[in-house]
Amino acid sequence: MTAQNSATGSTTIAVTPRGGARTALPADTGTALPADAGAARSAGRGRIGSALGGGTALAFAGVVAFSLTFPSTAWGLHSFGPWSFVAVRSVLAALIAGAFLLAGRVALPAREHWAGLAVVALGVVVGFPLLTTLALTTSTTSHAAVVVGLLPLTTAAVSALRTGARPSRRFWCAAVAGAAVVLGFTLAQSGGALSLGDLYLFGALLVCAAGYTEGGRLARTLPGWQVIGWALVLCLPLSLAGSAVGLAYEPVHLTGQGVAGLVWAAAGSSFLGLYVWYRGMAEIGAPRASQLQLAQPLLTLVWSVGLLGEHLTPAAPLAACGVLICIAVTQRA
Repeated sequence: MTAQNSATGSTTIAVTPRGGARTALPADTGTALPADAGAARSAGRGRIGSALGGGTALAFAGVVAFSLTFPSTAWGLHSFGPWSFVAVRSVLAALIAGAFLLAGRVALPAREHWAGLAVVALGVVVGFPLLTTLALTTSTTSHAAVVVGLLPLTTAAVSALRTGARPSRRFWCAAVAGAAVVLGFTLAQSGGALSLGDLYLFGALLVCAAGYTEGGRLARTLPGWQVIGWALVLCLPLSLAGSAVGLAYEPVHLTGQGVAGLVWAAAGSSFLGLYVWYRGMAEIGAPRASQLQLAQPLLTLVWSVGLLGEHLTPAAPLAACGVLICIAVTQRA
């Protein structure tokens, strides 16, 4: 989602992402492409976007992948402790990403991209998985899913601050309304009080929004799968050290569900989901794409019932209808 300073002075130009809000980007990002290369990349993106139904379809595919993260984490915690689960998950995801990068003979990112990749790594690869996993040791999957429903508004706000985007008033009203529905549902489920798990989740919202914003910015220059791929590889030394310590101090009891949860969290949530998510954001803009995530807690509620056997309250269908209405409004704002 944004741009970086180059060695030369920069001016600000208005860029309108396909289907998205106007976003201010520095004219000189420090990464110059020949005219024909830029045209070829744009044409390639257009063909892929058309084939898959556009950036909205790509972003929503990422949302579906993310909606399975909490159920898969709950399964993984049957076999691993929270620290070892997050570390091993990151190691596996980094190995998958590294294999793709090697197979594609992808060159190292330019030096000016590494700071942004570090933000993505700390927010999406380390911070969000760790904080949400710790939250799930004390909260149910359905409760955590609803709290994380605030992520779209958080991401839109961080993106607007980082990129200079100015979504319409109607957009913000719908986004705030959707967040209010999610927050009201959360408080109703928790008896009007926030727990330690909720604090972990709110921290996860902030670091994840920063990672999404920076990742979306980088995805305008680098392919989305390379953004998350390099972020995962960047964290590999830390993940390996964390795995060694976590596996040494936390008991491991391998089960089919535990292994399946680990594999999906690593391959589906940490790599594939983020690849299509960042690609979708590059197509339609970060604020609009972020509102699609209002559907994520509702999808996770479905998985929590179908996969984990959790029970929902009658308020869930009402919250679902309210959130879906807000999604429709933000997509047309």
